[in-house]
Amino acid sequence: MNPQVSEFRRLHDAGCFVLPNPWDIGSARVLVGLGFKAVATTSAGLAWSLGRRDNEISVELSLSHLRAMATAVDVPVNADFEDGFARDPLGVAANVWAAVETGIAGVSIEDSTGDQAAPLYDFALAVERVKAARKAIDDSGTGVLLTGRSEGFIAGRPDLAETIRRLVAYAEAGADCLYAPGVRAMSDISAIVNAVAPRPVNVLVGTDFTTVAQLAEAGVRRISVGGALARAAWTGFLSAAREIATTGTFSELARNVPVPEMNKLFSPARRHDQS
Repeated sequence: MNPQVSEFRRLHDAGCFVLPNPWDIGSARVLVGLGFKAVATTSAGLAWSLGRRDNEISVELSLSHLRAMATAVDVPVNADFEDGFARDPLGVAANVWAAVETGIAGVSIEDSTGDQAAPLYDFALAVERVKAARKAIDDSGTGVLLTGRSEGFIAGRPDLAETIRRLVAYAEAGADCLYAPGVRAMSDISAIVNAVAPRPVNVLVGTDFTTVAQLAEAGVRRISVGGALARAAWTGFLSAAREIATTGTFSELARNVPVPEMNKLFSPARRHDQS
């Protein structure tokens, strides 16, 4: 088993860790430099960096991004692989197989369809999709960690009972970690943790509704921030750019990190690499 896969699995064994979401090589390396033990990609952050909306990138772009990110840092990388870029289980399996070959240590598969009228895959199909991803990973022999995501709380179906039903089924279908982005009430989070125990649970934090300590106390194993760090970067960019465009002044730029400090964030040894 790849050492980074082994390390990623070890991180899920006990305690609580933060899995931040960089959107490119530079942000990934800075996060590793800050001491984070693993990182995860963000489909939204990648899409915005390419001038697209979330969920508008192709599987080819995703795979290329995963390959670049996995080779850019020396810590485990989890892949935000959306819905596997396929509806049918066979398509999910084929794409997951391609994803695990990029060097990632984990991969997430969600049950969101992108269709507002029917935002979640039918329950039975959603379970079969997780089973297909599980089989692809097992057949690959990589040991990559599989996360099953239920998207109801961010797809217009905030039903805790249904979310738990799906997460329990995904665990039974072979998901190593369970994740329901958008769940924020601590009572709901605790209910999910208890329902899928002893499988680890990931919680999405995109604002200041909780802390690492509070989530750890609730039994959460993994915390990610999705596109929030990318949004933080875009917030600073938009604030400065709008000032220049509307008033012709540059006061926002005075808050910038100095160039020497920026340069210190990156190792000279990596300056001429081709990642």
